[in-house]
Amino acid sequence: MGRHRTDDYDPGYRAQQAGPSRRRSRGGRGRVLVPLAGAVALAVLLGVAAFVIFTRENACSGDKITLRVVASPDIEPAVTKVANTYNKTSHDVDGRCVEVAVTKESSAKTAAALAAGKAPAEVWVADSSLLVARLKASAEGVAVSLPEATASVASSPIVLAASAASAKKLEGTLQPSWEGMISAANVANPDGLAKKIRVLALDPQKNSAGLNALLAAAGAAQAAGTDNRALIGALKKLSREVVAEPSALLASLTVKSGQRVPIGVASEQSIWAHNAKKPDLPVVPLYPAEGTLSLDYPYVVTTPDAVTRKAAEDFAKELATEPAKKILRDYGFRTPDGKGGPALSENKGFSPKAPQALPAPDAQTVASMSQSWSRLNLGTRLLALLDISGTMALPVPGTNPPQTRMQVIAKTALGGLGIYDAKAEIGAWLFSTHLDGQGKDYREVVPVGPLGEPINGVLRKDRLAQMLTTVQAKPTGDTGLNDTIKAAYGQMVENYAEDKINVLLIFTDGAGNDDPDGGVGDREILDYLKKTYDPKRPVNILLIAFGPDAPKGKSKMDALAQATGGEAFIVENPLDVREVFLKGMERRLCAPNCKDEG
Repeated sequence: MGRHRTDDYDPGYRAQQAGPSRRRSRGGRGRVLVPLAGAVALAVLLGVAAFVIFTRENACSGDKITLRVVASPDIEPAVTKVANTYNKTSHDVDGRCVEVAVTKESSAKTAAALAAGKAPAEVWVADSSLLVARLKASAEGVAVSLPEATASVASSPIVLAASAASAKKLEGTLQPSWEGMISAANVANPDGLAKKIRVLALDPQKNSAGLNALLAAAGAAQAAGTDNRALIGALKKLSREVVAEPSALLASLTVKSGQRVPIGVASEQSIWAHNAKKPDLPVVPLYPAEGTLSLDYPYVVTTPDAVTRKAAEDFAKELATEPAKKILRDYGFRTPDGKGGPALSENKGFSPKAPQALPAPDAQTVASMSQSWSRLNLGTRLLALLDISGTMALPVPGTNPPQTRMQVIAKTALGGLGIYDAKAEIGAWLFSTHLDGQGKDYREVVPVGPLGEPINGVLRKDRLAQMLTTVQAKPTGDTGLNDTIKAAYGQMVENYAEDKINVLLIFTDGAGNDDPDGGVGDREILDYLKKTYDPKRPVNILLIAFGPDAPKGKSKMDALAQATGGEAFIVENPLDVREVFLKGMERRLCAPNCKDEG
């Protein structure tokens, strides 16, 4: 039998045949080899692709693992970009492919969900480990596993911020510092830096940058020996200038508002993100001289599932690679060690070198600051009692031009009024014997209500100011203090507001109760106050006295105030009244266990 021809499968067969024309044979071979080479190359590429697919399919068996990652909105774009790269390569855990899905959510919202036992993802890239520590401290007993921070993904220091134009105006006026910010924001010092600068803050209950800023300011103030009341005054003022989102705060820095220059607090990265949108007026960071705290973006694994935790650990390693760090730096972040990239260059207004780091506060300090902010921002319900008895018409020695006690007390009350915002509920009574008919020693002149609310077309705040500038002493009137306190305290208890600090504020010259017609006696009023005061629904009495009789009546004033968890103060200068009001606000932080200064 002859051999079967296999020239269709034998690439060397035609080469052995004699052709009719050598030239033609060579030409034909060339035309055949060119497409043949392309076919070989294509086959190689297809083979490589098939090998990769085959390898991946065989490396990953079973259901894939979807790792859900919820990230703070500022870092989410960078984390998503890293995740996209991660998903394009082969990553498996126990033979199952891992796929990362990233979503964004405010860290405060995620923390609230975790505290409620509802984990929105297996991994949480929070904006600050301070928030995580606070959550761990308050989340005992919840259904979800307590968060565990395994690493820091990136960092961004907290800085002061101003528009580029405003920053130039501030040169020589304000050295960027936390102490300067406190001075500018102190409600008790309206004639200082506050005349030139308006400070805006981020809500520390909703934004970690805001909380870190308050903690940095408090730490710097303590280190510098700054009076605690200056910090309280700043916190109270900042509570009126709170902005919820960094983007809104930074945008407002470029809006002209009166003569004062606006400055704010923000993370360095948020300033980069603001300027990346190419606004007409860019914002620049002002690095505090004392140093600062930073957002540190902890990587928190929330799932108890062992396999998913392995996937989370694998993605954590990806975020720590140099390509991932470059992506983070390109988005205006620093690496955990403080190293920045070209996005934070000096010609863009940033400092390539990381600012000095302040010592990180412990969990107790964080909790204390959060509690202080909450208490200082409780609403106010206050009834002011103004003594207009005959002794208030007496002149005050040393005043120029000459002033009566009534005028000084009214000026004192007017100065205190400026501390409160439009939502504060305030009213006023005048008191002296038989002021509103026989036997009634008090008269309501402005009912308690919001300062920003109109009364017959006039704002309550303006109505109070008008009353204080025109009030006159009753020349023949005695004090009638005890009857007035009993009636006013009873009304405040009856109309107690759960969501507010309830205060009965008394302005007097310290002469005490002077009621020749009888009325409520000293022992009776003390017994009434002790019996009526409820520490669970506290109405505190604060007394402010001015005049030469004040020291003599101090012991009685102390007894009245202390029966309700309050305090009595003697004011020698009406300008000191803001300090007295700050002392009253300071009591919000220690109540109900305040220690009187004596």
